[in-house]
Amino acid sequence: MLSRVANSIYWLGRYLERAENYARFIDVNFNLMQDLPGDLKEQWLPLIATTGDLELYKSKYQGFERQNVLFFLVFDAENPNSMISSIKFARENARIIRENLSKETWEKSNELHYMMQHGLEKKVWKKEDPRPFFEKVKNQILLIYGIADSSVARVEGWYFRQLGQYLERADKTSRVLDVKYHILLPSDQEVGTPLDFLHWMALLKSVTAFNTYRRVYGNIDPACVVEFLVLNKYFPRSIYFCIKKAEHCLHNISGNLGGGYMNSAEKAIGELRSRLEFSEVGELIGYGLHEYLDNLQVKINQISDLVDTTFFTIRDNQVQQSQSQS
Repeated sequence: MLSRVANSIYWLGRYLERAENYARFIDVNFNLMQDLPGDLKEQWLPLIATTGDLELYKSKYQGFERQNVLFFLVFDAENPNSMISSIKFARENARIIRENLSKETWEKSNELHYMMQHGLEKKVWKKEDPRPFFEKVKNQILLIYGIADSSVARVEGWYFRQLGQYLERADKTSRVLDVKYHILLPSDQEVGTPLDFLHWMALLKSVTAFNTYRRVYGNIDPACVVEFLVLNKYFPRSIYFCIKKAEHCLHNISGNLGGGYMNSAEKAIGELRSRLEFSEVGELIGYGLHEYLDNLQVKINQISDLVDTTFFTIRDNQVQQSQSQS
């Protein structure tokens, strides 16, 4: 496979996953607002912190009013990680490799792009309840995933898209967990209260984990939530699960099915997967959850850089790709 084709497929997976996660975060935050006590203000700062674009937001806006936050996260073309930017970049990557995609995948990606443009024209961020729009976008992206799952051959292109999707998902799961642990709760006095329960519940719902978590653990306990979202071997949005799947994709791309590693990207992701596999939740919390997750995000970014240097050739006419750094 040509490196430019592989590069576009990889970033198609990352950008779609990024946009879907943003739609998920925003939708859950709206639901959380409905349950907050009347004396608490709406909390939109955590959403900006989740994305890693807090400094960019502060350079453009004063305060964290709902409409400003929604516009920045969803429709601000000057924010390279906004939903409209991510979907625009995903569509452009799909256009570049259109001959490598199924007709249905291209059509649904195109529809998603125009869905965002329609939302911009209708000024969705100003609506009293924009949740139906975010639900529609999320479902459109899941539809694209479903079409790919049922129609794409499991060859190099498939594994590059999956690799991008799982690395992006691991990064976003770590960010939403980090924000809850440090920012979302108003004060230490609220720990263990019904409000604390609501926040942990919202966090689990933001990654579609609430029902599965309750079946595994029952009551909501912070340490159990951390264990579930970081170390669980079976939940498809846990960090460990995503890293293991990404490692599997790398091995299939390299043809390395005998174990070990064949390049620096495989070596780095194997080390991270091994560290997660043999970690216990007490060690994570004892180390400092924020420090642990921050270090984890750095390692995921390093793996992405190694994927780039190992498999992709930079060309003058290649679309510039970037990932959120924090």
